[in-house]
Amino acid sequence: MLRAALKKFADCGYAGTSVQDIVSAAKVAKPTLYYYFKSKAALYQALIDYAHDERVRLMREAASRCESLPEKLVEVLTALFDFFNENQELMRIAFSTAFASPGEIPSGIQYLDKCTRNFEFMHSLVKEALADGVLNRRFSSRELTMNIYGLLNIYVMGQLFQPLHPLNRKTAEQIVKLFLEGAGAKRTARSPFRKLTQ
Repeated sequence: MLRAALKKFADCGYAGTSVQDIVSAAKVAKPTLYYYFKSKAALYQALIDYAHDERVRLMREAASRCESLPEKLVEVLTALFDFFNENQELMRIAFSTAFASPGEIPSGIQYLDKCTRNFEFMHSLVKEALADGVLNRRFSSRELTMNIYGLLNIYVMGQLFQPLHPLNRKTAEQIVKLFLEGAGAKRTARSPFRKLTQ
């Protein structure tokens, strides 16, 4: 049922998918669906919960395998990219939920607390690196986290709309390198960024 619902929600959206569509695709009767889920909204919520819960589980597991911030970030991004590559429909509904207009998803769907939790996990890695002197203290831990987490999500969203870069370890390494080293030319006393950083 979950697989059938996922495909229907990903293809037609929440509002465009009926309970009958789901049970027909799953080849089950409506009472079977209602035995496991009290409503279509509850089924949708289960999919959203899985998307966010599995992502944070993978991030924690990936970060635990490494010591340094660069290694942790590469492992985390690689794990999330692998999850995206294996679950594109799930990620499509997770992102569409975040950007949905009123009426496109049920009003009671809970996802912001899980989005915040996932962001805060990345924030914890950045705060630890700041405390260890690995990252530049000119930026707050929240600014730095928004930067790396934003890069991650831009690559994932870009892949949904127009696949330009493969989401793999090499891309993860490039993102982390850009985050840690920056994109500016070698800094000099006449750096164009001097006024911005003073």
